[in-house]
Amino acid sequence: MSVSESSIKVPFFTKLKVWWEGYDMREVEARLKERQPKPTKAAAPKPDVTPMDTVLPIPPWDDKRIEIAQYIWGEGYCGPGGPDQVIALSKLLAMSPEMSALVIGAGLGGPSRVLAQEFGVWITGVEENEKLATAAMELSSRAGLAKKAEIKHYDPKNPDLERNFDRAFSKEALFTVEAKLDLLRHVHQKLKPDSLFLMTDYFLARDGVTNTPDYVMWKQGEAIRPYPVTITEMQEILDVAGFSIRVNEDVTETYVAMVARAWADADKVVSKLLEQGEQGRVLVDVLMREAEYWSLRCRLLEHGMLHVHRILVSKKSGKTMSDW
Repeated sequence: MSVSESSIKVPFFTKLKVWWEGYDMREVEARLKERQPKPTKAAAPKPDVTPMDTVLPIPPWDDKRIEIAQYIWGEGYCGPGGPDQVIALSKLLAMSPEMSALVIGAGLGGPSRVLAQEFGVWITGVEENEKLATAAMELSSRAGLAKKAEIKHYDPKNPDLERNFDRAFSKEALFTVEAKLDLLRHVHQKLKPDSLFLMTDYFLARDGVTNTPDYVMWKQGEAIRPYPVTITEMQEILDVAGFSIRVNEDVTETYVAMVARAWADADKVVSKLLEQGEQGRVLVDVLMREAEYWSLRCRLLEHGMLHVHRILVSKKSGKTMSDW
């Protein structure tokens, strides 16, 4: 079989460079195939330390993926937006030490601990992934914030929130929830009168996006099945759940820039990991899968198929139709 008929393996560093400079990896691979001379005889395949498939399903959270996530995003984070971004974003909530706040999709607890430290607010973080919730609570305990920034595992289908809150915060957590209205109604019930709820999330740019090849590839690569809706559909869901929208802002460009900054030094991370021998090479493989995972997301964001919005809502005063 000629090289032009086989798949071209693009090195990791090249993938990152091609990705961040805005080229389509599939076009680059096609051009590389065209430029390859046909061998006169079959050559023995060279070992590939970090093979990449067309679609790499991201593995569930384990110790290795948690370690790699923090190499890229920072301690206590498993996605874009570090302490400064969380603080700037959360100023809209006007929090104080007398308040309590619910954090939905707490991840490794970084945002929860920042909110507790910066604003003095009492945090209850809930996380769907049990492994992440356990790791997050360990980090809170280590930081002396076991009571101030508590992280618990929860089921979004049966959230069973025990107390009432002054504020709520959700960072890219609702797009994996299928029954969004049920969850938001429950959150509404647990918020005190005139409470504020701030969220950022992924939204479909338009109807029909889910039928595109890029979207299908992204969905196959997600560990948890995504259920994004359009921003118009989310507005309707929030209204029925009993919320009034105060801010609705498309922050896609800023979000993609945050991802790019976080991955800009990935080659340095790889170099350090490879110095650790076999264990480091295992972690490099995990990092490459994480890179492909974020590459698929950013492809949809950059091609205008997905948007990221920042939304601030308040709990409606008085009785609403959803209370009947």
